Amino acid sequence: MDCIINRRAQFSAGHRYWLPELSEAENRQQFGACANVHGHGHNYVLYVSMAGELDEYGMVLNLSNIKHDIKREVTSQLDFSFLNEVWPEFKETLPTTENVARVIWQRLEPHLPLVKIQLSEHPDLWADYFGNGWEAHLTTCTHFSAAHRLAIADASDDENDAIYGKCAYPHGHGHNYNLEVTVKGEMDNRTGMIVDLGALNQLIEDLVAEPFDHTFLNYDIPHFAKLVPTTENFVLHIRDILTQPIRELGASLYKVKLIESPGNSCEVLGEADGEMPASEAELVGAV
Repeated sequence: MDCIINRRAQFSAGHRYWLPELSEAENRQQFGACANVHGHGHNYVLYVSMAGELDEYGMVLNLSNIKHDIKREVTSQLDFSFLNEVWPEFKETLPTTENVARVIWQRLEPHLPLVKIQLSEHPDLWADYFGNGWEAHLTTCTHFSAAHRLAIADASDDENDAIYGKCAYPHGHGHNYNLEVTVKGEMDNRTGMIVDLGALNQLIEDLVAEPFDHTFLNYDIPHFAKLVPTTENFVLHIRDILTQPIRELGASLYKVKLIESPGNSCEVLGEADGEMPASEAELVGAV
């Protein structure tokens, strides 16, 4: 039986986004505060995912050996380091989150049966790397607050109550929504970036977070005038809003996840191999 096991590790390190072939003004324009001369730091969280068959002891791998390999090859070298200088790979390509994940894969692959490296530099920003050359996924998160009522316009109150329960109450209810947007693409082999993160975050803010924040979806958002604003319908709408603008930034929208409460979330795939998939959403939890 094949299993995937995950090992968590962490390290603290600093880095700077700076290309010597660019002027100071050009670096500032491209990287903003990340170009500050003394750099900045993160408490990185690393998840190493490995796959294999169970041995006679009921394990894929000995966890003590995994811990030792990760410490020897990665965390002991990166912890309390300045990433730009610690490994030669970061002389050629900046130590962005996605590129650090890629290089960690290269360091661990000779020792472990890897299937994924996930590296988070912040709870709202992480990269996933699967060993596919310069290709990776990058996830960024934001939040907003909005209200909605789950009710079919031409159905009676009793009918809506039977379908949606408390969510059909006439005055609606609200949520503090958390949104995770995952893009897919190839890293630039000099900047180490899939996409301009500042531009991506601004795009999400301008097209989603700000327009939906503090709205009553049924009445303030034309898309939901006749469409019930369930979490599923909402996340599909967000996907459709973001797909083309993200493509124009040079990446592809891989996945959107909308969390309306700790017990209820929905995620939908974006572009796959250049084609928009059918509307497919997975609901987690109960309304």
